[in-house]
Amino acid sequence: MEQQFESTGELERLHRVVVIGSGFGGLFAAKALKKAPVEVTLIDKTVQHLFQPLLYQVATGILSQGVISPPAREILNRQKNTKVLLGQVTNIDVKAKIVSHHVGDFVTHTPYDSLIVSAGAGQSYFGHDEFAEFAPGLKSIDDALELRSRIYGAFEVAELLDDPEEVKKWLTFVVVGAGSTGVEVAGQIRELADRALKHDFRKITPSSARVVLVDGGDQILAAFGPSLGEKSKKALEKLGIEIMLGQMVTGMDVRSVELTDREGHVQTIDAHCKVWAAGVAASPLAKLLGDQTGAEVDRSGRVSTNPDLTLPGHEEIFVIGDMASLNDYPGVAQVAMQGGKFAAKQIKRRLQGSADEPGFKYFDKGSMATISRFRAVTKMGKIEITGFIAWLMWLFVHIMYLVGFTKQITTLGHWAVAFLGRTRAERTVTAYQAMAIPDLLAARKLADKDMIYEPANEHSTESSEKPRE
Repeated sequence: MEQQFESTGELERLHRVVVIGSGFGGLFAAKALKKAPVEVTLIDKTVQHLFQPLLYQVATGILSQGVISPPAREILNRQKNTKVLLGQVTNIDVKAKIVSHHVGDFVTHTPYDSLIVSAGAGQSYFGHDEFAEFAPGLKSIDDALELRSRIYGAFEVAELLDDPEEVKKWLTFVVVGAGSTGVEVAGQIRELADRALKHDFRKITPSSARVVLVDGGDQILAAFGPSLGEKSKKALEKLGIEIMLGQMVTGMDVRSVELTDREGHVQTIDAHCKVWAAGVAASPLAKLLGDQTGAEVDRSGRVSTNPDLTLPGHEEIFVIGDMASLNDYPGVAQVAMQGGKFAAKQIKRRLQGSADEPGFKYFDKGSMATISRFRAVTKMGKIEITGFIAWLMWLFVHIMYLVGFTKQITTLGHWAVAFLGRTRAERTVTAYQAMAIPDLLAARKLADKDMIYEPANEHSTESSEKPRE
């Protein structure tokens, strides 16, 4: 089924701006056009604004997914010149100026006069996409919930086992990638084992869990410079996290990870729970646009833009955020936010008959990453801050960028529970998610032989209906 999206009424005479993606770039672009004489259509595959920097807290049970992923419709509901459409964008016809997007078999074609593309990036496995089955990334709410089930599920399965060696394998967590996400995930798994789960089990000792942080580079948090990288490494090691640098992941299955160093030495770590936090790949829409406009596409799938974030020969198309390759700008939220505002400003200047600004310039407001409870690192130009002060700065900045007062208050409450107390507010794992724990059936075979499992029968109160696939 196909539908041609048409404007009605007074809006037919307005300049049509289509924004693809409701992340930081797309949302800030749409909001910047609030008072402009334009018709804005925002298209997104989930129609949620995802605060991606806090996904790791959903994965480790600190925050709920709703706190960091409010509906784009709710955010923009007072912006009368803007409509939000659900759909996975599958094609952009740059000649006809039409965006095609679908929900199942329902296809919609939306025309545009100006286009802002901010579809973000996904996880890159550096040519080993088969690793995704064993080590989920952390780029979406679905990823975070799957990781939550795997992390908490690993402790649950370990509680079933009698064999100490099998327990060790289930209580070994390998995090691949020592950038901000990897460091934050590793730190929170360590704290989860040492604090939140400390008194919850009878057979296993959660604090005996092994957390390994692996990276192919020479330091962790490379973007923060050598000094902060070394300080962060020492802080993580003090927590009990093993740091393995100069190690490339060359193999992986449900039970283990194979690492190879630069001299070719191979070692295997037995671990059922793995997290992939290394590398990103731009949305396929970047290559699609590159093929149609002649713009170059780099190894990460990002499309090269003109200095003003437009594509060669198409001043009506802006590409922003993780999809754009310009001046080696990093793939961080601030670049997307500022790019979205810049694109909106350019469109408004054109409608006013003013000359375009010569180019987009990113203003670096600094970088932050948490190491553990009460400890973080912050880099703002030449200023480097570590410890509790950096952590307070991290709290303030992330609260300010959360959308909505209610979300901010809720987040503060969850942080108080997790950081001041010893528990996590969001530990729920559904039965469906538990089914996804790798090798769960094999683990049950190794469980305590004295346990008796009674299957449901005709007298049981349990439903015999098979789970939906």
